[in-house]
Amino acid sequence: MTADPRPSAAHRAGALPHPAEPVAVFVQDLPGGALTAARPAGTGRWAAGGIEVALTPDGGGAARVRIDSATTVSRVAVRWTHTLAEDALILGDAWERGYGDLQWRHLQSERLLPWYWLAHTPGDGVTTGFGVDVAAGAFCSWSVDQTGFTLWLDARSGGGPTTLAGRTLEAATVRRFGGPDAVGTDNAGTDATGSPWRAAHLAVATMASPLTRANSAVGPVVGANNWYYAYGTDFDEAAVLTDARTVVELADGHPVRPFSVIDAGWSPGGVAPGGPWDAGLPGVFDDMAATAARITEIGARPGLWTRPLLERGAEPRHTALGPGGPGEWALDPSAPDVLAGIEEDFERYREWGYELVKHDFSTYDTFGRFGPEMGASLTDPGRRLADSTRTTAEVLVALYRRIREAAGDMVVIGCNTVGHLAAGLEDVHRTGDDTSGHDWERTRRMGVNTLAFRMPQHGRFFMADADCVPSTPHTPWERNRVFLDLIARSGTALFCSIDPATRTDAVDADLRAALRLALDGGESGGIEPLDWLSTTTPRRWRTADGDLEVDWTSPWGVQPGAC
Repeated sequence: MTADPRPSAAHRAGALPHPAEPVAVFVQDLPGGALTAARPAGTGRWAAGGIEVALTPDGGGAARVRIDSATTVSRVAVRWTHTLAEDALILGDAWERGYGDLQWRHLQSERLLPWYWLAHTPGDGVTTGFGVDVAAGAFCSWSVDQTGFTLWLDARSGGGPTTLAGRTLEAATVRRFGGPDAVGTDNAGTDATGSPWRAAHLAVATMASPLTRANSAVGPVVGANNWYYAYGTDFDEAAVLTDARTVVELADGHPVRPFSVIDAGWSPGGVAPGGPWDAGLPGVFDDMAATAARITEIGARPGLWTRPLLERGAEPRHTALGPGGPGEWALDPSAPDVLAGIEEDFERYREWGYELVKHDFSTYDTFGRFGPEMGASLTDPGRRLADSTRTTAEVLVALYRRIREAAGDMVVIGCNTVGHLAAGLEDVHRTGDDTSGHDWERTRRMGVNTLAFRMPQHGRFFMADADCVPSTPHTPWERNRVFLDLIARSGTALFCSIDPATRTDAVDADLRAALRLALDGGESGGIEPLDWLSTTTPRRWRTADGDLEVDWTSPWGVQPGAC
């Protein structure tokens, strides 16, 4: 018999339960099948239908979740009882990038909360929550309702079940934030009496504890990126070298050299193509190594965009998940030949002389969906990985690790990667969806939102990148310059897409000041969104120069339904 799922007196009083003490566990062997209530099978163990789940205390208000299965496993749900205050505000994360949708909200029971959740009670100022450590063995999300909260562990292999083949799945380490053994300590969780901003920083620091790479050793990541004025078309090596000269001129002799990144469009196949990645676009980029050398001679550090899990051809040359578009194939990240090919590509980029690689679209190419469409199902049932003995989460961690190892001392930027799984395996993470060189409203919605809400992950999971600041004829510089200033102050990664046609003395002065501040590492102490509890795009910010109030809106306000 499962435990009574109604809140106990202690939980109704506001104390969060210990992660190792759920009231119920449910299992699902096949996708689409029913969730089956597991029965207690010993201390900290539950079992049903050949699946056994163990929750073991791990110190500091944490518990390790392990899964064994004699057959297959798809999902596990772990339930705790707890009653939040009626005025509690809830914050979660995103599967990969934010899409302008990161937000504190009142309780919404069906809301999907990837990786972690925080609850802030305005009345008493207390912030608490639960989450899982980075590099989990399952895709982990939460739902929070009036009587408790549930951890949903998606242990599938693509859209199908995983066959563990006699091994134990280390599914997740669950952590409590703001519990009685966590007050005021960075090691155990959040400061329950501090601000929600402080609480978010402490929670992220706790989940980041297993990190294996010192991101701080990378230094400031600042420079030019041509995407938001070129959009993958109508540019060539001459334009790339102009970008390099521009960013070196604006850096104005700073001892930290800026990057100059060639985004999509340098290779055959169109705007955001697949490989092969062994040569540039004929007649435009005939010698990618020579281009890198010329960028270096100018004084910038050359960078390059790539899409590792898509290839072009009538038939796939590597193990494919299925068609990725006309004449394109989405590759299977679980297949050894795919990983070997990616390793060869990254070694080639190093040999060409590139010091930074931005790899893109790997989540979309794996799942066939971007983050908002992934939801709780993640992908289509028929999208099966070749290796069904590992979960998709395990496969992606292995992919990111292989890229990290192949990249050597190159700076690695992950765009459309799963941040909670890539933490420690990429230097820089694109935390939000694209800004825009065509429409300021998109930059406001995507860029400002992700800068505010995912900044606590900066320097702990990776270096955060809120995406490029455009300087284009189509977008208002008076608003872009404020976004530019905040990113520079924050110490997060700063890239600018500078259309040469927009350069004036005033624009150059703004860019020069921001780039030099960013190359310094930003302001000591960073910045803080002061009104993030009540809006998706904060207007009030704490900076070293005092509080700053920003008007992000156009003269007509915000266009409804934009982006």
